[in-house]
Amino acid sequence: MATYKELYLAGEIEFEEIDKYSYQWGMSDDERTLAQYLGLNAEEEDAWVSISEDALKELLDKQRKRR
Repeated sequence: MATYKELYLAGEIEFEEIDKYSYQWGMSDDERTLAQYLGLNAEEEDAWVSISEDALKELLDKQRKRR
C-alpha cells in the first residue's frame, strides 16, 4: 500500500489529505510511528513538527517538481 508521501509526490492526492492519513493512523493499531506511516523521513518530520505544515509542504513540493 502506498504511503501518503508516495501518493502526494505522484500527484494523486492533495497536501491537505495529510490530516485524513494522520487521523486514520491514530484510529488504527499500526505499530509504526506516524512519520513511518506517512512515509516521511527525519528531515520532513522535523520540519512538520518543529516548524509548520507549510515547511513540510515546501520540502515535498521540491521533490514533486523533480519527478
